[in-house]
Amino acid sequence: MSLFTRREFLKISALSACSLYISTAFTGCGGDTNDGRNYADVTFEHGVASGDPLSDRVILWTRATPFGVFDESKGLKVGLEVAEDEAFTKILRKEEILISKDQDYTVKVDLQDLQAAKVYYYRFRAKHSVSEIGRTKTLPVGDVSQVKMALFTCANYPYGYFNAYSEAAKIKDLDVAVHVGDYIYEYGMFESDGKTPAYATQKAQKINRVLPSDNDKECVSLEDYRKRYALYHTDKGTQAIHKAVPMIVVWDDHEIANDSYKDGAANQNPEDGASWEQRVTDGLQAYFEWLPIRPIEDKKKIFRSFDFGNLISLHMLETRLFGRSKQLNYGNYFKADGSFDATKFVQDLSSSKRTMLGAEQLQWLQEKMQKSQSTWQVLGQQVLMGGMNLPAEVIMLVGQLDVVPDSQKPALMQKINTSLSQLAVLKVKKLQGGTLTAQEEARLSTVMPYNLDAWDGYPYEREVIFASAKLMDKNLVVFAGDTHNGWANNLKDKDGNQIGVEFATTSVTSPGFEDYLSLPNQESTKQFEQAITLLIDNLKYFNSYDRGFLTVTFTPDEAVCEWYYVDNYDSETYGTQEERYKKLKVKKGKEARKIEE
Repeated sequence: MSLFTRREFLKISALSACSLYISTAFTGCGGDTNDGRNYADVTFEHGVASGDPLSDRVILWTRATPFGVFDESKGLKVGLEVAEDEAFTKILRKEEILISKDQDYTVKVDLQDLQAAKVYYYRFRAKHSVSEIGRTKTLPVGDVSQVKMALFTCANYPYGYFNAYSEAAKIKDLDVAVHVGDYIYEYGMFESDGKTPAYATQKAQKINRVLPSDNDKECVSLEDYRKRYALYHTDKGTQAIHKAVPMIVVWDDHEIANDSYKDGAANQNPEDGASWEQRVTDGLQAYFEWLPIRPIEDKKKIFRSFDFGNLISLHMLETRLFGRSKQLNYGNYFKADGSFDATKFVQDLSSSKRTMLGAEQLQWLQEKMQKSQSTWQVLGQQVLMGGMNLPAEVIMLVGQLDVVPDSQKPALMQKINTSLSQLAVLKVKKLQGGTLTAQEEARLSTVMPYNLDAWDGYPYEREVIFASAKLMDKNLVVFAGDTHNGWANNLKDKDGNQIGVEFATTSVTSPGFEDYLSLPNQESTKQFEQAITLLIDNLKYFNSYDRGFLTVTFTPDEAVCEWYYVDNYDSETYGTQEERYKKLKVKKGKEARKIEE
């Protein structure tokens, strides 16, 4: 049983400000069922969810959609029932919860005084309706033999149905879902000119995923973000994964704005009617309302840890709004004569002042890892941590895709393919002990990070994390999303020491390299994937074409990662791509912390 001092209880009560209902064993201890006459006329059309599980508590969530005539000033009352079984023959808890328009009629309950490693079922009641039944599970304590997690990122509503969620919800031994960001996208249907389709909206009308007319502009206000979350929660896949398992979430950039950092974002425009500070405040309010996460005083400090007994410590990191320095841009380092100022670029890139976490969060992470006795230290975060250095000639060619007319892109793609093929041949020759000319060696060794928005743009802080993990002798596994593609990396420090591994999931729907590079089919994609895997040192797996998710099954001896892909997301009818399934593993221990087939 959890006990609070009076001061702690008052702090929690003030923090929740009526948005969080605390349910303990001393409240609602299973009296007679309320007949519903005091409940509001509402529906539960956005499903149910649970999240932020601990060994003795979990957050339960739903959204009550009111209808009919009622007095907004008095709020609405809904009921909650919690049971040991799905048939609700063994009801453990009954509660009545008052909600209001101030929280967009979202319902959030911190269900406490629970047993560790136990499954619970829950549902919400109204005057004339009952929600779907949700299933949740508390975290284990002590010795744990297995934990299975599913990892998600980048669900874009106009670009497809969230079938990856639906498929993951079918996994019977799944313990928890982890979402590492871009739960929603803030974009509208069109660019600022009102004609050009916005990002990933080209097929929205065809597949019946057009944003509604009252929410088809870019989100900048609280009302905008609330409506976008409401829309995403109508997807069947979203509802399926949330009612199946608890979810642990952290945002990336699109929950607020593209390529965000602590002082702004790529698509932040004051002329849209909101300052950056107000936009962040509104976006985060909607985030905490619509997702099953515990309220915190400073919403930017979302970083927090979850212990799965002595098996896993999962550290969820915030890499966007709290401590991130503005991203570097290659375009800013070209001189007037067209030459690239490599000296200045390297100087700025390697600066110790460049940070993604910020000093406070970095210290928090180091202390958490140091104190943890768990076998596996897992970082739940957004962007790729593994070094993604590609030959400079490829980076420069790919960069031109953003500026050349569509008519010139086929010819440019041919140049990219030719370059990749030649470089791959040179790399194989080198690996086989062949001799390269000085020019050939330069083509391979002159490399640049392909994505400065990822950890490659913040190498100093990455090295600090690696040094900490090495010094502490920890088994490190890093989760990542963001790129819309599947990856697996061996994580090595600047001296070549093996530090840990990284497993990155593809998107739920957002387009990846197959769209950006106009890859026509999986056969051509396989050639591209092979070339990239060959050219990037320490990259062990790459999927550039498919949408889906991954799972990682942790045991005391190893962590096994499995990538699953759906064959269709243009409709709710889909299958799985068995031929694209991939399985990799890593064993614990200093001599085995690297990816194996």
